[in-house]
Amino acid sequence: MPATVLSPEGARQASLNLTEGHQGKQALNDVVVAYRANRRQGNAHTKNRSEVSGSGKKLWKQKGTGNARMGSKRSPIWSGGGVVFGPRSRDWSKTTTKNVRKLALRAALTARINDGAVLTVDSFSVADGKTKSFVATIGGLATQNKVLVVGQAFDEPTFRSGRNVQNVQLISADEVNAEHLLNYAQVIVTADALPTLARRTA
Repeated sequence: MPATVLSPEGARQASLNLTEGHQGKQALNDVVVAYRANRRQGNAHTKNRSEVSGSGKKLWKQKGTGNARMGSKRSPIWSGGGVVFGPRSRDWSKTTTKNVRKLALRAALTARINDGAVLTVDSFSVADGKTKSFVATIGGLATQNKVLVVGQAFDEPTFRSGRNVQNVQLISADEVNAEHLLNYAQVIVTADALPTLARRTA
């Protein structure tokens, strides 16, 4: 299964809708930032002085002891006291519209095609399901180590053969997004995935 570089002219012949100039640059930034923000758990949480355990009783009288005045053992300056300005649980998620995500996908695909980083193959499969065969197949197609393979669908032996290979990811054309395209040095697209990409970039 020889691979050929997908040129801008070949992409247009495949009905892929490409962007012009800097069109979609801001959308691409917004979408990638949103994807990364949405993966943040936001569950880092420290307790302030109102949440830590401990009595609210005044430790000693205000005057006459020679000690500094102190009102509570939950004070942040005491061991076991509350944390000042520590991280609190929060929702980091960001939303983007469908049209912005589509424009970002179009811009990312255009950038990779212009870089000559997108290759097309008739099909991609590893019949015996062995990792060694998968590595050999990728090595015969790509010239870079970090490779994204986009197909309409992959059979179970192909998925099984590639799941332990670092820096290589198999993904369907319905699931690939702008961040995926930017994260890999080369992108291999099967022929049956091109119509789906054309529909998603239209």
